[in-house]
Amino acid sequence: MKHDIYDALLVGSGTMSTTLATLLKQLDPALRIAMVEALDDVALESTAGWNNAGTGHAAYCELNYTPQNNDGNVEISKALGINAAFELSLQFWSYLVENGDLPTPSQFINPTPHCSFVWGEKNVAFLRKRYELMSAHHLFKGMEYSEDPQQIEQWMPLVMEGRDTAEPVAATRMKIGSDVDFGALTRAMINNLNQTEGFELMLGTRVTHLQQEQDGHWQVRVRNNVTGENEQLTTRFIFLGAGGATLPLLQKSGIKESRGYGGFPVSGQWLVCKDPAVVEAHSTKVYGKAALGAPPMSVPHLDTRLIDGKKALLFGPFAGFTTKFLKQGSIFDMPASVRSDNLRPLLSVGAHNMDLTRYLIKEALQSHHSRMESLRQYLPNAKDEDWELATAGQRVQVIKRASDGNGSLEFGTEMVASEDGSLAALLGASPGASIAVQAMLNVLTRCFSSRMQSESWQQKLSQMIPSYGVSLTDNPEHLQQLRPRTLRTLGLLEAGTATTQPAEHSVSDIAERLRGGRKYDSLESIKASLGSVSKNSRRAS
Repeated sequence: MKHDIYDALLVGSGTMSTTLATLLKQLDPALRIAMVEALDDVALESTAGWNNAGTGHAAYCELNYTPQNNDGNVEISKALGINAAFELSLQFWSYLVENGDLPTPSQFINPTPHCSFVWGEKNVAFLRKRYELMSAHHLFKGMEYSEDPQQIEQWMPLVMEGRDTAEPVAATRMKIGSDVDFGALTRAMINNLNQTEGFELMLGTRVTHLQQEQDGHWQVRVRNNVTGENEQLTTRFIFLGAGGATLPLLQKSGIKESRGYGGFPVSGQWLVCKDPAVVEAHSTKVYGKAALGAPPMSVPHLDTRLIDGKKALLFGPFAGFTTKFLKQGSIFDMPASVRSDNLRPLLSVGAHNMDLTRYLIKEALQSHHSRMESLRQYLPNAKDEDWELATAGQRVQVIKRASDGNGSLEFGTEMVASEDGSLAALLGASPGASIAVQAMLNVLTRCFSSRMQSESWQQKLSQMIPSYGVSLTDNPEHLQQLRPRTLRTLGLLEAGTATTQPAEHSVSDIAERLRGGRKYDSLESIKASLGSVSKNSRRAS
């Protein structure tokens, strides 16, 4: 039995684990990192192109991120947080592109306008109010709105073709939206990691046992799927980022923080267009309003995609229920996750979420004709024979024990960490991979707290992610400094679009200019300096 010692062991080879590995190796190239993947290749589950929406989730068009309260007010705080988090991803990817650690951006990210589309007076009033609030904030500057059918037809011709012109409609559009092939992005990052010393990728290898020793190190037993050979790995830190497999692994760890968590798996299916002419005629992502009780992954959208370099047009996803936690999982995944500490939360969630239960049953029983009727709400002239059903990915929504002992169904992404910071796990789904950088910075802050406060790591972080430690929600000048450059670096700006920064400056150059070449002894000093740079910029202009 082999015995190795690692600084970090990451379980799963999706976007989350790969982002964390990349951040760690950038911060300290000497770290020894192992990545364990149960399948025979990387990024085959939730990260795979056909298994996720591929939307660079920036809250431009996803209406479930801006709920309407009972009093009629629209809440945009979640949308602001998601947009700011996505900006961190754009900055980090830009840095990797500029340093040759990622390929040409068009291989993994492409400009695709993000549109919201609704019909009916009540929904039009909601979208109008949403637009008024969002367009007034600097994060959503440039958002367009229209209730004019002719204008909307210019944005999305097929959506208006054959539609009843007497019905009220409304739409918003953000030109700087993006389509992200997270599978391609993840494979590119892993290819780069494989060329660095101290990184080891173990494919076809499954974690069978986790145990923490008295010295704080973790003993991790893994088994090769083909040979059946066992290896014993020792690590100072372990990250569980295995999608649906994370919950069972978290339970195996035995940490007290894992108690009370359960999982509610939701499957998905797409309608995929087979007619190349229709695929070519549509070039936006169009999101609508979700049905009552629908989970976030089931928000209906007409989705222009570029997967493995080929354009595709998808509609859905249509949700369903399964007891599998992974697309390539077992029907015993959910039953096997039931414990004495999560039984009550699981039962209470089932009893208090009947809308979701009814929705999933209805979705699972749909015929091809009924799915096409849903599609025709977005493409009135869609033909049954032009579309076929394909299986999408699997998501496990978090069930969390509340203070009263009952459970609550969470639709976000949640980090669970041990008290000593030696283990972290990521549960949940939406908005997922789009905010991987923010999520993994949270892991680093929680589990590498002393090193995150060091001068060397602070400087490197601000070089890789220039807005690190500064709220983009509250600092419009800082966003103005950074967004045009990152969009241009990633090819998301239209030719000729004005930018506030000279093209010859890189993101890291901008960060250095904002820092003024100074050294800092704290995060607060960085914030203060950035504030003064913004003020000076305003005076100069």
